[in-house]
Parts: sequence; structure tokens; C-alpha cells
Amino acid sequence: MLQTLGKWLWWERLWLPANVSWSDLTDSEDRVYAKASHLYAALPCALCMLLVRYAFERYLATPLADIWEIRDKVHFTAEPNPLLEKYFSSQARFPSQADVRSLCKKTSWPEKRIQVWFRRRRNQERPGLRKRFCEASWRCVFYVLAFVYGVLALYDKPWLYNLKEVWAGFPKQSMLPCQYWYYTLEMGFYVSLLLSLSFDVRRKDFKEQVIHHTATLTLLSFSWISNYIRIGTLVMAVHDCSDILLEGAKVFNYAKWHQTANAMFVVFTVLFMATRLIIFPFWLIHCTLVYPLEDYAPFFGYYFFNVMLSVLQMLHIYWAFLISRMLYKFIFSQVCVSLGPTVISWPRPEPAAVQTWRRPTSDNGQNVTNQ
Repeated sequence: MLQTLGKWLWWERLWLPANVSWSDLTDSEDRVYAKASHLYAALPCALCMLLVRYAFERYLATPLADIWEIRDKVHFTAEPNPLLEKYFSSQARFPSQADVRSLCKKTSWPEKRIQVWFRRRRNQERPGLRKRFCEASWRCVFYVLAFVYGVLALYDKPWLYNLKEVWAGFPKQSMLPCQYWYYTLEMGFYVSLLLSLSFDVRRKDFKEQVIHHTATLTLLSFSWISNYIRIGTLVMAVHDCSDILLEGAKVFNYAKWHQTANAMFVVFTVLFMATRLIIFPFWLIHCTLVYPLEDYAPFFGYYFFNVMLSVLQMLHIYWAFLISRMLYKFIFSQVCVSLGPTVISWPRPEPAAVQTWRRPTSDNGQNVTNQ
């Protein structure tokens, strides 16, 4: 049964165009082709990424947070109550009005006290500012290094300037060492993000992030095996360039460099719209939809690859809507504008993809800070 499954999985018509077989992609003296076994390197690379990230956050990001005086906010602690704690843990963090009345009867507490308890208990679950700063710093550094490496790997390649060159000689295109390391680093990074989801800050778009990481890994794996490597490197470079500004804006925002963070967010918005809503669909997806048909009839890999690119594009549209809504609030309904020097604070964000901060308050509405 396993042998039959293996034959079906590696059936040439799934991965390669008609009249092309795996034997045509055998290594020779002057050509080395991508193989599925190369993808095994992503797992040890992901584990190394986690170790490097731990060292980075502990020995670089944390001291930097101390220098910039980034401190976690002080929250009021919810008073011990086993009944409410059981409800909070097993049923809901936000009780309905009917449940609040029911809990009032069970605890003999007034309604206001129940609501205050749940608000304080939710605040205890919120991740600290320093942890979010360290995570954003790590992602920002990685995206910078990955984008720089991508530019160095692509700047002298003809398919960067003429997308028809992506399919020149396809699929008999020799793998380059820079492509191998670019793929390995990117796949290792996204595998490490999936492995760290359980202890990372849980974002509001958690499900969308899981879909994005899974679709990205699927795309990278399939493009590697099917020798869609050239277009794969272009897709990675387009994604990394805007992510740098997003994570950088978060870092400066946590450090209270609000003017710098605001400027980076505006530039990020422009770059995101240009790369994800213009370049990605009208250049890269067009390149994978139209140009291959000039040389080959459509095959399963052609349809599968373009469907996965479309999934990414739908996520781009979703995030673009959330980012646009936040930019609208930033421009037309700023929370705070003060002069001397001018400081513009961001409004409370909706998506985690553009997550900034929210100042905690006490029950009487006063700001709570860590003195």
C-alpha cells in the first residue's frame, strides 16, 4: 500500500509538464537539480533558528529594551475566586450579561464587582510589552537579513528584469547554491514560527497567520520539487521587503519613538499596497498563469501552484483592508496629538498584523504605568 501511495505521490504528471520525466532531471557534471530530499534541511535549520532567536532575545533584544526603558505595564491582580476562575478557564473570558447575573447569585457579589474581576483577569493574560518587543525585534532582524540576501542572490539574474526568463528552459533549470540557501533559510524560519506558536504572543489574526505560514511552506516545498525556484525566490523577496517596515514600526513604537514608528507605518502601508496588491498579482501571478502556457500544456502542478498563490493573495486583500482601516484612523481620528516636540500616538489597532499597543487603565479610568 505504501509503495502504491509513493508511486502516486511522485507521479510525474503531478509535478512535471507532459513529456518531461524525473530521469530528465538527473544531475550531471554541469547541472544540479533540486530534489525533495533537500527539503529535509529545513527542520534542523528551524531548530537552529529557535536557538539563535533565544540567544538574540536574551542577549541583544532584552538589554536593548533596558536601554530604551521598555517595561511591562502594571495590572491590578484579580482577587482569588475558584468559581470565577473555573468559568474563566473553561467557558468564556467575556461572560454574557445573563452569565454575569448567574455568577452574581452564585458568588453573592454585585454585578460591577464581577465585571471588574473579569477585566482584571483578562489583563493578567495579556503578554508583556517586553516580550512583544523582543519578538518584533527578532522578526525585523530576520527580514532584513533575508531581504538583503535575496537582493544579493537576484540582482544579477536576468529573470529579475524580464519575467519571461523565469521559464526559459523550464523545468530543466540548474539549481544555484544561492537559491538553495535562500530557500533553506526561509523555510527554516517559517517552520520555526509554526513550532513557536504555542509560546509566542497570540495575535488576533492567529488563524490567518497559521494559514499564511502553512500556505507559504506548501508553496516553497512544491516550487522546489517542481523546479519553480526562480519564481519562488521572487515571491519571497516581494514579501520580505514590506515585512521589514512593519516589524520595525512595532519595535520603535514599543520604544516610544512614536514619530519614527508613525513614519515607518505610513511607508509600510504604501509599500505593502504596491508589492502585495500590484506587483504580486499583476506581475508574479500573471507570470505563473500566462507565460508557462507558451511552452507547456497545463498540468496539475500548474493549477496547484496558482491556487496556492491565490490563497496568499486573498490573505493580502484581507490584511490590506485592515491596514487601510487603521491608516484611516491614524489620519482622521488620532488618539493624541501634542506639540513640542510633536508626538502622534497610533489608535488602537484591530489586526495583529499591524499590532501596536494599548495603554492599560485601572478601574477608575486612570493610566497605570510601571514606575
